[in-house]
Amino acid sequence: MTMFLGGDLGGTKTLLALAERDASGRIRIVRQQRFASADYPTFDALLDDFLAGRPAVDSACFGVAGPTDGHSAKLTYLPWSLAAADLERRFAIGRVALLNDFAAAAHGLALVDAREFVTLHPGSPVERAPRVILGAGTGLGVAGLVWQDGGYRVIPGEGGHFGFAPQTAQQGELWRWLLDPDGRVTTEDIVSGPGLARIHAFLGGRPRQPDEIGNFALAGADPLASEALRLWLECYGAFAGDLALHWLARGGVFLAGGIAAKLMPRSDCAPFIAAFLAKREHRHLVADMPIFLVTDEELGLKGTLALASG
Repeated sequence: MTMFLGGDLGGTKTLLALAERDASGRIRIVRQQRFASADYPTFDALLDDFLAGRPAVDSACFGVAGPTDGHSAKLTYLPWSLAAADLERRFAIGRVALLNDFAAAAHGLALVDAREFVTLHPGSPVERAPRVILGAGTGLGVAGLVWQDGGYRVIPGEGGHFGFAPQTAQQGELWRWLLDPDGRVTTEDIVSGPGLARIHAFLGGRPRQPDEIGNFALAGADPLASEALRLWLECYGAFAGDLALHWLARGGVFLAGGIAAKLMPRSDCAPFIAAFLAKREHRHLVADMPIFLVTDEELGLKGTLALASG
């Protein structure tokens, strides 16, 4: 039986899985493991642990949180560099492919159970129309999907590094507070896990981890945390709406990523939706674009397994 390997490599966690196809052609995971990425100086060291015993692997695909040309990659928030040819040689893997982590997530959408999609805004979806997927985690990932030759073609990108565009006076103050000596504030600086912590600090809060801020906000235990989450959702919604306009995403806007999947199902998403729709003369256009929250935290891993198996 042919064995293949998939991996979702992020700044916080890395998910790896060995799999094979069963008699019906479905992917069957043989072994899966989650790692804290920062525990390893290199990806090779992590993979060495996972592949202890050196099982024969025919092919592998890794989604990386950073830009890649398919042959080499460097993660944005880790000192990891990967080269497909080196991985093939060192671990005796027949074929290794690298792609952006949100391109991998886009490939995983078709493999997610319908119960893992939460509708935040129904819109009026159009079959085969463009889609966009984005997600806030350690960073802010983005990818587009366009229909071509009987299926969706994934278009990778680094849209999270767009310059932040304030939409309110408060957001303008946040932009100015974050402005660094190089004169640039990216959307990822704000719409991400670390971004939630930055917003909390901007509002006068003491240093806290994003998960802690989110939990306090959801519990209603800290008005400052609640205000930070509201402003974060507002910035997130405005950016998602801008991307929806850019892609004319009548096929759907899909939100993925760890912090969104954890916080948004239990949050009042009204600030997100209001900011998404606040597109002046194009409000009617984005109002027809559905918004779905993807709660499957293995979305990217599933995408890499599907590509590795092909």
